[in-house]
Amino acid sequence: MAYQVKVLGFGDNVVDKYEHIKTMYPGGNAVNFAVFAKKLGAERSAYMGIFGSDKEAEHVIASLQEEGVELVKCKQVIGENGAARVTVNPENGDRIFLGSNEGGIRGDMLYALDRFSLEYVKGFDLVHSGNYCFTERELPKIKAAGVPISFDFSDDSTDEYYERIAPLVDYAFMSCSDISKEETYEKLKKVAALGPKFVCASRGDEGCIAYDGKEFYVQGIKPVANMVDTMAAGDSLLTAFLVNYLARQKEGKGGPEAIRESLDLAAGFAANTCGLAGSWGHGKVYE
Repeated sequence: MAYQVKVLGFGDNVVDKYEHIKTMYPGGNAVNFAVFAKKLGAERSAYMGIFGSDKEAEHVIASLQEEGVELVKCKQVIGENGAARVTVNPENGDRIFLGSNEGGIRGDMLYALDRFSLEYVKGFDLVHSGNYCFTERELPKIKAAGVPISFDFSDDSTDEYYERIAPLVDYAFMSCSDISKEETYEKLKKVAALGPKFVCASRGDEGCIAYDGKEFYVQGIKPVANMVDTMAAGDSLLTAFLVNYLARQKEGKGGPEAIRESLDLAAGFAANTCGLAGSWGHGKVYE
């Protein structure tokens, strides 16, 4: 299926090193967004961020090129690429994070948007970033340029962080699997009151709950034919929702029905992702 949408993932790229099998997979919230959008059939999908100079960086770059993601505004600098250490719970496929290098060189050398980069950004319908992306200070520039922003707050953003970032964001995503359903409804209302027009909380095997400022939407999970790994299930969910919803909006068909349709499609896409090793495959053995 083809979608007439142009999207940009801005921020993090990492390798997820699965220690139990000594295999690394490319990932990172912004990278996963760009790859999943491309797989879904987005007309244009790009990633913009900083790569290191090691073999981990080269593996992510090569994998993104194979997937057909646009990389023209990326930077490569001397230093260590972002990397996380991971293992998987053999009983349920849940990923377990063991630690990371805090983004490597990407955390030390932040990506600054100049006038030329902003001109590039203006060519997209939406920019997606997240709380591990080190892009916070650039978001006001993107908002001022009039490009909608999607943001993943994950499960560890503080109230102060929400208060600072949510007013800049159009679509806010978060993980709420560690709090009750009632608390999730309250959190969605609280975040929506800060500015985003759409907020969505993923709740693990309970699916997700979304809120558009007026109505709540509850979406269950779809069956996973062959559970391999839950890595990037949330990223695939938010990407599929956004790509489908943006396309509907462009057709003048946004609103509650489009939200329900997009969430249903997203749940199916996320289930498929759980059947892949790593975020989107491309495993490579390391020493």
